[in-house]
Parts: sequence; structure tokens; C-alpha cells
Amino acid sequence: MLYHERLAKRNGSKIVIGIDEVGRGPLAGPVVVAAVWLHASSFKERVTDSKKLSALQRQRAFDEIKKKGAYGIGVVYEEAIDAINIAQAARRAADVAVSRLISQLKILHPSFQNTFLLFDGSLSSSLRYPSKEIIGGDGKSLSIASASIIAKVFRDQMMEFYDTLYPRYGFKSHKGYGTRMHLENISRFGLCPIHRKTFCHFLKT
Repeated sequence: MLYHERLAKRNGSKIVIGIDEVGRGPLAGPVVVAAVWLHASSFKERVTDSKKLSALQRQRAFDEIKKKGAYGIGVVYEEAIDAINIAQAARRAADVAVSRLISQLKILHPSFQNTFLLFDGSLSSSLRYPSKEIIGGDGKSLSIASASIIAKVFRDQMMEFYDTLYPRYGFKSHKGYGTRMHLENISRFGLCPIHRKTFCHFLKT
């Protein structure tokens, strides 16, 4: 899980940042990107692809990651997703997440020469830092796996809050994804303000 981090450092990078997204596919809610820098690589909790962990495992890992690193979060909401498409929205969220993390690492003097970004899958950034996209990166890189967990826990908390605002839809359980229950509730109640209209155009409401 440290191969890509070690390779980047052997090639001269001082700061290696893992970036991952959550929320590309849901019918409702934002896309969230986390950027994580770790100052330690030994973890008591399991740190891997967030989808392979239970909610309790993710929360425990989240708490440990916060102690052993720093992170930035980028959030792009449903209106922007509808306006610019999900790929561009995720890219914008990645820019914000990386920029917010970089601002926390000023003591390390991050620059375009000494900082390297590791992205999961096809996610990328418009920032000029050297980078690498790794298919299945959340299972191959500790930094990306950490970002996967941070983003997942953060977005899940957002969707649980939205559940209190729009309790008819069951956001607490499905987090905005197109489950049978969610589709049935959309059919019954129509769309609510956090639904992505471009993702729901095929539904009869």
C-alpha cells in the first residue's frame, strides 16, 4: 500500500498526497473529494477502499487518519453537477480539496517541484502539480485509501443531515443512491431540492 508513495519520494517528491472521491453515481446530494497527506504509515485500524469497510470500521479509521495526517475536503453540490456534469464537478472538488490541504502544509513549503498527487481512477485536477492516476488506487495506495475513507465518512454525515430535512426519501440509509426504496419514494413524492435533475430525467415524477 506504500509502493506509489515510496516511488514518488524516490523521484524527488517531498509531499505525497492521495485524492479520492465519493458520490459520482448517486441521484441526490453532492460529490465529495478528499485529499490526504500522511506523516505516519503505521495504522492500528484497517485502511483500505472505504467500500470494503463497515460504517464502524470507517469511523475508527477516520479518527486515526486525522491523528496521523492532514486532509482537505472539496464539495460540489447538485446544482453545479447539473450545470457542468459530474466529471467536471469532481475535478472542481478535487481542486478545492488539494488547495485546502496545501494551505495546511505551509510549514513543509509545498511547491510544484516537491509535491506529487496520487489520484484514484480517472479523477484528476486542473492544478499544476505532477500527478498519477491509479486504477483501483484506493486498494493500492495508503494515501488514496485514507482519502477514500475521509470522503466517504464526510459525505455520509452530510446525507444523514439531509435525511432530517427530507425524511421521506430515506437518505440516511441509501445516501442518495438509486435503490428501489429511493426510486419508489421519488415516484411517490417527486424530486426534492438535493436531487440531481440530470440524473433523474428518466424518472416519472
